[in-house]
This record gives sequence, C-alpha cells and structure tokens, in this order.
Amino acid sequence: MKTLTLHRNYFPHGVFSYLCDENGNAMLKAIERPWKNNAPGISCIPEGTYDLIPHNSPKFGSCYALEAPELGVTIFGPSLRTHILIHPANRVSELEGCIALGSDFGVVSNEWAVVSSRNAIDYFMAHLAGERAKLVIKRA
Repeated sequence: MKTLTLHRNYFPHGVFSYLCDENGNAMLKAIERPWKNNAPGISCIPEGTYDLIPHNSPKFGSCYALEAPELGVTIFGPSLRTHILIHPANRVSELEGCIALGSDFGVVSNEWAVVSSRNAIDYFMAHLAGERAKLVIKRA
C-alpha cells in the first residue's frame, strides 16, 4: 500500500501544501480551507494519518475519500467530518473542507490557487490506480 505525505503551509486565507509520493518526491500541489478548529465546512481537517479510499461522488465523479475515525473523519458518518474528498478545484473558496490538487500554485480570480486541477487529479488517480492508500498530513 502506498503512503503519500501532504506537507502543509498554513496561512490565514488557506493551507497551501506539497503532496509527496511514497518515495518523498514532490508530485503535486494542494490547497485547503484554513485551520478553523476543525469546524465542518469552513476548516481543513486535522493533521494525522488517513486512509485514502476510492470513491464515486455524485458531484465530482471518481475521486478519493479520506477516513480516520480516530480523528473524527469518516466517509458517511456518524462523525464530526464526513465526505472529505480529494477532488478538482482551483480556489480555496470552492472548498468546504476537502483537498484540491493542482500542478502548480497560481492566482485565479485574484485568489491564491492551484492551477491545472483536472490534470493533477487525473495524474493522482493514475498514480493510485484505484487502490487504497494512506495519506499522512503534517506541517511542512
């Protein structure tokens, strides 16, 4: 099973991170909501180790869901946070607690963002090839 690592950099307007593969090589960039005490819909999720589970979202199609019951995150609940996905998006304002991937950082509509999100998600999905994996989230 592959273990990926998300190295977070915290800012008041969002979390901007580097996603590294199982060998420690940077593969993609990521954005999330800023840390707001794990409040549903407005905060990123806590640091820790998560299961990455292939998921089919009605809104985003094929993606990955995060699950760590001990951190209060499950796919369907009951838990503090549910439906935390890795899916395409460019701006923090488009997220409700999920993680968006991009090929690089940039600015979209005057907001810090990731760019080429759909291509990044396709790369991520191909890398994991539909298999379960682990994601370690920690401060850079």
